Amino acid sequence: MKVEGRESKVGGRHPSREQFEKDGFAVARTLLKPSETERLRDAVAPLLKKERAGVRNLLRRSEIVAALARSAQIIDMLAAFSGALPFAVRGILFDKTSSANWQVAWHQDLTIAVKQRAEVAGFGPWSVKAGITHAQAPPEILARMLALRIHLDHADERNGALRVVSGSHRFGKMTDDEVERAVEKGFVVSCEMRAGAALIMRPLLLHASRPALAPTHRRVIHIEYAVDELPAPLEWFERA
Repeated sequence: MKVEGRESKVGGRHPSREQFEKDGFAVARTLLKPSETERLRDAVAPLLKKERAGVRNLLRRSEIVAALARSAQIIDMLAAFSGALPFAVRGILFDKTSSANWQVAWHQDLTIAVKQRAEVAGFGPWSVKAGITHAQAPPEILARMLALRIHLDHADERNGALRVVSGSHRFGKMTDDEVERAVEKGFVVSCEMRAGAALIMRPLLLHASRPALAPTHRRVIHIEYAVDELPAPLEWFERA
């Protein structure tokens, strides 16, 4: 593991559930075979031609991604980390290229996609993205969710690999000032990944990414999993 000041590159062995809960993230370095990774690249290519930077509602728009999201291989792996049976509730495809080379500031993933708006305590503010209703969810729901980031290309510092603040998910929802202090005082990890590897993380984990220095492709399938139903009458928008 290369350490530069308070920043390092992700490495080490496959962690235990206890280590995952401490750090807020883990790595599956050989989730997919090269042939499976190539098949996924081919399957999502037509979607990226229409929406270059990112594709929402991926579980409904790609059967191969939906099938992978609900596969026993994925579910068993995530259940070992969560201690409960997870189900996929949202899929997004990202691609960082020369024409879509954005910087993502430090943040937590606080919003979920639902079928329709309902005034339920703890949910909100509300927004609409790609025609779908979204709301910030209560921290007790977010704290039990998982995000799976499957890499279809190599990701390193040259093409904007994800950076995380280890353990920051344990602070709950943070204000802007709290985010700034957590990044300043925390341990920042650069998640360099090979194609076919996956990052498992808690949505409340602080994460960010820099613009790519040499942008080509950095395609990532981002799938979010829940282990709880939403309080009625709210329902998850996607479910695989």
